[in-house]
Amino acid sequence: MSDLAKLSTTWRSDRMQREAKLVRWGHFGQPLLIFPTAGGDAEEIERWHLVGSLRPLIEAGKLKVYSCDSVAGRAMVAQEGTPQHRMWLTNMFHQYVRHEVVPAIRMDCQGSDDLGIIAAGSSIGAFHAAAMVCRFPNVFTKALCASGTYKLERFLGSNDVTYDFVVSSPIHFLPQLGGGPHLDRLRTRFLLIASGEGRAEDIGESWALGNALGAKGIPNRVDSWGKDWPHDWQTWREMFPKYIGEWV
Repeated sequence: MSDLAKLSTTWRSDRMQREAKLVRWGHFGQPLLIFPTAGGDAEEIERWHLVGSLRPLIEAGKLKVYSCDSVAGRAMVAQEGTPQHRMWLTNMFHQYVRHEVVPAIRMDCQGSDDLGIIAAGSSIGAFHAAAMVCRFPNVFTKALCASGTYKLERFLGSNDVTYDFVVSSPIHFLPQLGGGPHLDRLRTRFLLIASGEGRAEDIGESWALGNALGAKGIPNRVDSWGKDWPHDWQTWREMFPKYIGEWV
């Protein structure tokens, strides 16, 4: 299985008003949706050998890996439109994942409508992974958030955040989350927040997310990998098989 049963598909999302790609590696196993870094596409994780690091789990039939284009992240990097447009697109990207990508994954897995999915990502991808669990805990059961960037105002170009961004950003909406079924379900989920402390890392962002989750009683753990691990793919290629392997 040298190609790891790779399959890609592209469709136009009316929510985001553009085309986006979804790619899958593997035949069987727990579905894992990996979000790219800021400007990445659905195949970024293959080019940087992250898929290769997960190969033993994929070939053992324990894991099916999916990834989609980083539409919202690309817009931030390219400074597309106004800050308000980029905030709107962040929310629409999350809605696209929930209402278009998730059904596609479940259909591909021939699973039920309540098939749970693990979310993961590095850098801004970690932001999206955390948001998926926090926004949609009825769908996403766990998140691996590696070297995350969770305060995105500097990428959006404005500190005047809109409703679209507040509901998309865990650090913004968790403090406003009252009791009820959503929080009850979220308290049954788990977020693993891992970070190095080497070049270009800021573990303070990881602690900010962990503290926001902990204040609401949401299970999480912040793991420091120390100063030898930079904000780069060499770190993530070690983190992903370690943590995902423990879960599957």
